[in-house]
Amino acid sequence: MKIQKSAEDYLETMLQLKREKGYIRSIDIARHLEVTKPSVSYATKRLRENGYITMADDGQIELTEEGFAIAAKIDERHRTLFRFLTKIGVSEETAAEDACRIEHDLSDETFRAICRHLEEED
Repeated sequence: MKIQKSAEDYLETMLQLKREKGYIRSIDIARHLEVTKPSVSYATKRLRENGYITMADDGQIELTEEGFAIAAKIDERHRTLFRFLTKIGVSEETAAEDACRIEHDLSDETFRAICRHLEEED
């Protein structure tokens, strides 16, 4: 199933927050993505409807198995692309921004080639 880039960003952010804090809250998502609380409410509603997250009565958010799989894939792409870009001389700030843009549109073939290249370099 094809998922929108913004949904991928939300899921990736949720995974990062879960790793960093041990929990996921809407306010932390809003801060991290620099969006409004109503934007997060709309996005989480859609993600919940599509089965990517669950929300407890107290507002705690959890990734479903499917949501986690998507978040982990995007996170891996981001980390790998960041590593690749900094390795070829791109500043960390620019590499982080570019990795975030590229991670969504890069073909699997190109991503695998970048992974192979990094493995050969190590």
